[in-house]
Amino acid sequence: MVATPPIKLSAVDETFLPSTLVGPIFEKSVEASAVMSLAKRVPLSMTAQTSVPVPLDVPTADWVSEGGRKPLSTGGVDVKHMGGKKIAVLIPVSMEVARSNAAGLWSQLQNDLPTAFARAFDHATIHGLTMKGATGPFADFLGNTSKEVVLGTASQATGGIWTDFVNGMELLIDDDWDFTGTVADNRVKPKLLKATSTTGEPLFVDTRSSAATSPGRALTGELLGEPLAYSRSVSGKQRRQSASVDSGLRAIGGDWSQAAFGVGMDITVKISDQATYIDEDGGVHSAFQENLVLLLAEAYYGFVMGDEEAFVRYVATAGAS
Repeated sequence: MVATPPIKLSAVDETFLPSTLVGPIFEKSVEASAVMSLAKRVPLSMTAQTSVPVPLDVPTADWVSEGGRKPLSTGGVDVKHMGGKKIAVLIPVSMEVARSNAAGLWSQLQNDLPTAFARAFDHATIHGLTMKGATGPFADFLGNTSKEVVLGTASQATGGIWTDFVNGMELLIDDDWDFTGTVADNRVKPKLLKATSTTGEPLFVDTRSSAATSPGRALTGELLGEPLAYSRSVSGKQRRQSASVDSGLRAIGGDWSQAAFGVGMDITVKISDQATYIDEDGGVHSAFQENLVLLLAEAYYGFVMGDEEAFVRYVATAGAS
């Protein structure tokens, strides 16, 4: 068996990351994203610029007699066009690390880039916003549904938070949608674990799965018998990010056959030891002066929804989005 040669910074093309890293980074971003862990994955154009038709309904088949007229599908197949939208992140790295331990640097990128991409993707697809609060890249977003349940509405005597979640499920089922999973903010986790009946028995015993507890994974168990995935992007309040705010949104449940995503085939990276960058506080830094290497990584993702009313918001306060 031939050993894989070490990756050297000088050998890395200034446009694309090594192909051995691209696949794992994209796959880890899917695992880390709550939305991607529940939505269906569809092909995205190789160039990430071409719109791809995405059917989000099932055609209706029917019985036909031998030689008879073949039935035309009824109900229609909702087709959305998905185009790739760019996610970017700028990473300053010590020059000494970049030169002496390039392989370690790429290993770190394999850990950090999926998390950065997953957070930005979830925030855009849930709230319709960028991480800075501007209008997001996708026309569709989950929080745009009109269906809403305020957590804490049901008393403990009537089932408490269990009933709140079931009421959301009922809204969807009564509207002829399925309820196939939930994405939830981390703030919901202790509330689920503390929820008990009037006699003290825990209401939620399947909210965490031992088979899905590895670091970085969003899909971590079940809620109401369907998959449950956690993401800080549900509330919008990210850890150690001063610009982020808590929207009051705590979970979104729904029919995930109505949401689809795609990922690009390449992650581009630009490398510079001469450029300048501006930090979150507005400070200007020179890579040359501070002995840094700047890595600008960019990737493409796509997202479409069939019908926003196939989802329900669970909020801490009425009207949260």
